[in-house]
Amino acid sequence: MAVSDSPEIAASEGTVTSGSIDSDLSHSLRRRESAVRDREPDGAGNGESVDVRDRVESTSFMRSDGVTSKEENQSSDVIFTYRASVPAHRRIKESPLSSDAIFKQSHAGLFNLCIVVLVAVNSRLIIENLMKYGWLIRAGFWFSSTSLRDWPLLMCCLSLPIFPLTAFLVEKLALCKCISEPVVVFLHVIITTTAVLYPVFVILRCDSAVLSGATLMLFACIVWLKLVSYAHTSYDMRAIAKSAEKGGGDSSYEVSFKSLAYFMVAPTLCYQLNYPRTPSVRKGWVVRQFIKLIIFTGLMGFIIEQYINPIVKNSQHPLKGNLLYCLERVLKLSVPNLYVWLCMFYCFFHLWLNILAELLRFGDREFYKDWWNAKTVEEYWRMWNMPVHKWMVRHIYFPSLRNGIPKGVAIIIAFLVSAAFHELCIAVPCHIFKFWAFIGIMFQVPLVLITNFLQNKFRNSMVGNMIFWLFFSILGQPMCVLLYYHDLMNRKGKTE
Repeated sequence: MAVSDSPEIAASEGTVTSGSIDSDLSHSLRRRESAVRDREPDGAGNGESVDVRDRVESTSFMRSDGVTSKEENQSSDVIFTYRASVPAHRRIKESPLSSDAIFKQSHAGLFNLCIVVLVAVNSRLIIENLMKYGWLIRAGFWFSSTSLRDWPLLMCCLSLPIFPLTAFLVEKLALCKCISEPVVVFLHVIITTTAVLYPVFVILRCDSAVLSGATLMLFACIVWLKLVSYAHTSYDMRAIAKSAEKGGGDSSYEVSFKSLAYFMVAPTLCYQLNYPRTPSVRKGWVVRQFIKLIIFTGLMGFIIEQYINPIVKNSQHPLKGNLLYCLERVLKLSVPNLYVWLCMFYCFFHLWLNILAELLRFGDREFYKDWWNAKTVEEYWRMWNMPVHKWMVRHIYFPSLRNGIPKGVAIIIAFLVSAAFHELCIAVPCHIFKFWAFIGIMFQVPLVLITNFLQNKFRNSMVGNMIFWLFFSILGQPMCVLLYYHDLMNRKGKTE
């Protein structure tokens, strides 16, 4: 059907041919396509030019009395371009939630919906819990009358700076060549070993609260890691200086107490003479982070006292009771345990380490990476705790490779060191040496192999990520909590 005084648009079996389009329409299409092709990326993110005929701007249809010439041109384009006979479907496109396009879309709206639903559901559960059980929070689990007897632990913690000072004196003697290299190594081994065994001895001799003992052991392990890095780095600098001396170059190196003092309080485990520094301290930012730290620490305490403690009290030992009952307790414990673990990560690795870095103007603040997207267990361990990862790579992994140790054995050695310190930080404060933490960390080695195999087999990041969350957070951590809780309660029952 022809339309008089208008461009002719002919359609044959639903197909538009270029020869049947009027010159005015062709000119309009070419002009609009060339104006937009270079500046409009495709919404799917594949870099293709967007067909301007697929877009209808609403402003082109709403004209006012004061329209400009540009708006008149746009309205003219609409008259000639968006005719009823022009095809509305020109390209093969996928639905946004299809398997081929789902990862090319932004899911910010769905993420916001999940947050709103999560807050609403958990708020209802909190209200229901308070109405049913009342206020269950008590301070006795954290601090009791025996906490006043924990002053030896406090004195031990305050005396830990003696070990870095002694290590500095050893390096000064080595710089003056008053002692030989084997003696330097031997003295550093004695200092680092004593820095760990001394707190262990104090905790085991005192019937202290678990929280006090865990805090002291955490500080002791940090001091040990820093002292090893200081000794290893100084040893390497001496080796470089000796090599330069043989080559006739500058053989001097620096042993700075100021650098060591800054290193011992800085949020890093790897020693170096200088660090990247920020120009100033943002005091208002620090105050805001402290407020967040207080809020999330209180939230952790609330979840532990109101949810986790009642669940574990009403449970049986996971290795002695009914298997189905144990599985039910583990799954019930997994959600509040996951919340506590995420809050702990946010409080320590994001809030506390950033506060410390800001106060010390420490510039490198990559304390973690996006470990929540880890496709394998190996990726998770590389990304979730960057200070320890950098220490392991610098002082365990690459030194092992340089000494001819195979890569797989070097990884196992790194996991052995990590497992030993996890066991120290948990078993010593609890006065329980059943090696649950050690076994849990070493169990990561076969999980690394399994998740790497599945990742290579399916080539799908979702599979490995879901397996990581399932084994690590849903099953593994709640099982360790139940094991240590029941062993701790059994020990207290025997002592009483």
